[in-house]
Amino acid sequence: MQHVAYLGLGSNLGDREANLRQAISLLAAGGLQIVAESSVYETDPVDFLDQPKFLNQVIAVAAENLEPFALMKLCLETEAELGRVRTVPRGARTIDIDLLLFGDEIIKGESEGVELTVPHPRMHLRRFVLQPLAEIAPQLTHPTLRQTIEHLLASLPNDSAVRVFRCGQQP
Repeated sequence: MQHVAYLGLGSNLGDREANLRQAISLLAAGGLQIVAESSVYETDPVDFLDQPKFLNQVIAVAAENLEPFALMKLCLETEAELGRVRTVPRGARTIDIDLLLFGDEIIKGESEGVELTVPHPRMHLRRFVLQPLAEIAPQLTHPTLRQTIEHLLASLPNDSAVRVFRCGQQP
C-alpha cells in the first residue's frame, strides 16, 4: 500500500538552498518518491528569534509500504548526514525535516528510539508550514482539526513574514 506523507524542510545555516536540495536528494536516495515540491520560502525565525532567516519548503513523498516510524528515522538520519546538531531547542540548523502528515493517520508514540507525533502538533499555527503546504495540497484535510490546509492558512493572523524565495516545481 502506498501512503503519501508531507515533510516540512527548513534551513538557516550555510547554503540554505543547497541544504534543502541535498535533503531532498538524500530522501529520494533513501527510497522515497518525491511526489510534489512547494516553492521555497524565506521566513523569519519563530520562537527563538536571535538567529538567521530560514528557507522553508514542503514536499510530498510516497513509497511502497511506507511506515511512519521508518520515515521519521530516515528524516533524522538525513538531518545528521547534513550536519544537524541539536544544541539550542528551535535554534539555528543546517536542516530540519518534520513529518507533518502521514496520510490521514493520527500517531503518537515511540518505536525503536524514534518518537513521533502526527499530525505535527504545531503545524496548524505556523504560516511557514501552511503556506507551502497549501501550495501543493490546499484541499488536504487536517486529520484532527477536520479543516482544509487552505482554511487553516486563511485563519492564521498575518503576523509572520513568509516570502517566496524560489518558485516550486513538480518533479
